[in-house]
Amino acid sequence: MKTRQLGPFTVSAIGMGCMPLSMARDPQPSPEQARATIHAALDAGITFFDTADIYAPSWDQMGHNERVVADALRGISGRDGIVVATKGGITRGEGETWGRDGSKAYLRKALEASLRALEVDCIDLYQWHRPDRWKVYGEVVQHFADFQKEGLVKAIGISNANVEEIEVAQEVLGEGGLASVQNEFSPRFRSSADELAHCDDHGINFLPWSPLGGAGGDATAVGERFAVFGEVAREHGVSPQQVVLAWEMTKSSKLIPIPGASRPESITDSAKAAELELTEDELALLDR
Repeated sequence: MKTRQLGPFTVSAIGMGCMPLSMARDPQPSPEQARATIHAALDAGITFFDTADIYAPSWDQMGHNERVVADALRGISGRDGIVVATKGGITRGEGETWGRDGSKAYLRKALEASLRALEVDCIDLYQWHRPDRWKVYGEVVQHFADFQKEGLVKAIGISNANVEEIEVAQEVLGEGGLASVQNEFSPRFRSSADELAHCDDHGINFLPWSPLGGAGGDATAVGERFAVFGEVAREHGVSPQQVVLAWEMTKSSKLIPIPGASRPESITDSAKAAELELTEDELALLDR
């Protein structure tokens, strides 16, 4: 597996989004299947896993996905070389009521819960999941900086941020302090192009979520919905999903896709995209 730098870490060029292991629509992966999927990712050379406290089958199981990840990684040889990112800042309450809370008190509570769920003393990469529009953006970023100074967080990221918010985070955290930005980006959703370009210019990692187009069949049908990706895939004898990920990786040396997976076969296939070389003509075709 090729590697890329992510803040202070060296990780696999392709990561794994773990959300489907806790929020797949039908059926819900069993604990055995979830464990097997993460182990298949490890076998394929993946060393970067992305989760969040809200990834759970229901509101009263917050932290479910983090516990799934911790279970799969428990006792794994070479655990020190595996990087796990999680997120906080979205609330989920009784009756599936969703909200956002950027207060320091809530974020500390969320961070401490994530530490317990992941069975670690320090979060590798802690990300602000979504902006709380009732709070001053820079003040919330400062909370994350405070957690880092306390030794609870190794690296800081933000998610679902626009260019202005990225600039604010850079100002608060200082040179090199913002490790990553996680925004949606795929053939279906290219509206984060400005944020991607900004990150590339400033050496910030860009982590596209739903890089294959999202759940609900969009990722499975990406080669049909966007036929050119299917055509290029047939030329190379690979899956359209591999072509999508390989195309995205050419956008920036700081881009690390995190395709979701709920089956070992899916993540094993996605990992192969790190080795797929596309021609300039193919890339131009896919861009258009």
